[in-house]
Amino acid sequence: MALDKLDGMELPAAADMHVHLREGAMMDLVTPTIRRGGVNTVYVMPNLVPPITTVQHALAYQARLQALEPDVTFLMSLYLHPTISPETVVAAKKAGITGIKSYPHGVTTHSDDGVLSYEPFYPVFAEMERQHLVLNLHGELPPSAGEDITVLNAEAAFLPTLMDLHRRFPQLRIILEHCTSAAAIEAVQACGPTVAATITAHHPFLIVDDWAGDPHCFCKPVAKLPSDRRALLKVIVSGDPKFFFGTDSAPHPAETKRADRFAAGVFTQPHAVGYVIDALEQGIEMGVLKAEDVTKEILEGFLSGFGRKFYGVEDDRKERIVLSKPAEVVEDLLRSKDGAVEVVPFRRGRMTWEARWKS
Repeated sequence: MALDKLDGMELPAAADMHVHLREGAMMDLVTPTIRRGGVNTVYVMPNLVPPITTVQHALAYQARLQALEPDVTFLMSLYLHPTISPETVVAAKKAGITGIKSYPHGVTTHSDDGVLSYEPFYPVFAEMERQHLVLNLHGELPPSAGEDITVLNAEAAFLPTLMDLHRRFPQLRIILEHCTSAAAIEAVQACGPTVAATITAHHPFLIVDDWAGDPHCFCKPVAKLPSDRRALLKVIVSGDPKFFFGTDSAPHPAETKRADRFAAGVFTQPHAVGYVIDALEQGIEMGVLKAEDVTKEILEGFLSGFGRKFYGVEDDRKERIVLSKPAEVVEDLLRSKDGAVEVVPFRRGRMTWEARWKS
């Protein structure tokens, strides 16, 4: 195999800086899979129903997650909403909340309360800048026939907004979440050190043809062109600290991922680290990368160090994982004990690298 040299390699525990853990039975099912993926720190998205717009709601949700998995650090966020004020930002900082997530109105799952215009939130962003809270951006504009905006160019259409927010609030830490394109990578690189981006576990595998034929590969923003996939693979191994791991693992009940429903989201949590190694190995086989590009230092930075540094989060647990050559098959289905909830993982039925916990 192209990356046999990684077999037995020891790394710091991964930090997944973008996860969806849902509520109720789905939360109970997927939260215990975090550590299976080699991850001990996660940044939790707030797009529940209703969305998390108060400090009290965020802390209550964190307590439920912590009770399910005490050995994971849950970093919490609020949902950018008209009820969020500068006073909310101050209270959030005091309570230990990490950031605020912006969803454009109607673009993705549970975004009905999303942003129509950023200008009303300028006072909120100014206070976030003062309080050192992170602004997480779902970087797409809503589809518009009049403006020729579709799922394929919605991210590119958003990039001027990213640049404008960075210009107005140069000290505000901003993350362009789940970037999918060469243009997005270039935009983030063109910004100052306060702007970074997450890259998922699934986009380095995918192009438009994949999700067009498989609802389990469909997410927002959608995978783009082969050239965009190549750009993602290359930036992962570049060592650029502006780009780090955020799976955007987004579980949906299996029945909502049929070809006639197409709920947006890809579930990657149980094999998070393994998928990254799989993608890099495929990149080598495609001729996009070379085996020597994938080093211990590169993996430590992308999977753990860069994200923790940007967020200012120490790994107090000091845990280590050990990589193991493909030895497990991705399950076809994850099912709750009572059978009420079923989720289909990404790359079901395929072999994947494993991240074992060092004892």
